[in-house]
Amino acid sequence: MKICVVGSGYVGLVTGGCFSEIGNHVVCADLAKDKIDNLNQGILPIYEPGLEEMVKRNAEKKRLTFSANPSEAVKGVDVIFVAVGTPSRSDGGAHLGYVDDVAQMVAENITKDVVLVLKSTVPVKTNSRIRNIVKDAKFKVHVVSNPEFLKEGEAVADFMRPDRIVVGIVDGDQYAQDVMQRLYHPVSLNHEKIVLMNPESAELTKYVANTMLAMRISFMNEVSTLCEKVGADVHSVRHGVGSDARIGTRFLYAGPGYGGSCFPKDVSALVHTGRDNDVEIDLAVAT
Repeated sequence: MKICVVGSGYVGLVTGGCFSEIGNHVVCADLAKDKIDNLNQGILPIYEPGLEEMVKRNAEKKRLTFSANPSEAVKGVDVIFVAVGTPSRSDGGAHLGYVDDVAQMVAENITKDVVLVLKSTVPVKTNSRIRNIVKDAKFKVHVVSNPEFLKEGEAVADFMRPDRIVVGIVDGDQYAQDVMQRLYHPVSLNHEKIVLMNPESAELTKYVANTMLAMRISFMNEVSTLCEKVGADVHSVRHGVGSDARIGTRFLYAGPGYGGSCFPKDVSALVHTGRDNDVEIDLAVAT
């Protein structure tokens, strides 16, 4: 298939590189001309194990190209991935201006029916919001929610061997479902990885997953404080607790706390979404 990925940062570049690796023709588009110039010279803005070699290999085979003109890049493609930033607003909500801009650009420039995939992390009801923006496009735009679950340092492996692929599709949109299943088939060969649901569920899944992981870290930090008071060893406690198959061993390490580019803003966004809907998510607030 012909794919355009709008946004060539961490998520966009991994997405574009991996889709080209499994045989698609991909153009990664970004308004930042310096970034595109560097990518065309094989210089990546991020480091992920295996990504640089993958990008160079597929660029040489002409399956992966780069463009500083997204309006042209979306013409003639089958699928468009939105992988632009959604930074936190001052009130804790997600800033959706870049996502809205891409949707408007797509509506004005596509030359055929397309599947528009929201890969950016966005709050609940964004799919509906984007459908409203593109509803008057000359061609049909099928809007799909497909949040990413990439771990830094393991992003390529996570994409090529995913635990699950969350896909949110409007009820009855069989065309979008068929396209997404065909697109992800090469990474679902041993068993079906796609988890189909409605867009609202897909959007919420991303925030809930990251908040739950952040919550485990915060909880273990509190346990560590208790261990110091009572003479227990937090590492022994972690090992004993993590050996329970229902709990598992990951994200149980006490330390300075959680950080990075995703956890803080996603926890805040989940709290904000709850408050927008008159639900106080006390555990997320405490996290």
